[in-house]
Amino acid sequence: MTMTVIERKWFTTREVAEMLGYGLSKTKMLVLSGEIRSIKDGRNRRILPRYVDEYVERRAREAEQGWSA
Repeated sequence: MTMTVIERKWFTTREVAEMLGYGLSKTKMLVLSGEIRSIKDGRNRRILPRYVDEYVERRAREAEQGWSA
């Protein structure tokens, strides 16, 4: 019998805050301002893994550009 591993399709704001090491209020602010993209699912916001990756990559690029300036 083979086992199928189901990967997470999206994360809650709280889960993203934990991943990034941010507080929940800061993460909510980033989501509401559009810094971290999200999807509205009923009353909740959901964040796709690629949206988290995009945010991290953008922040890394900004930091690297600041170092070279």
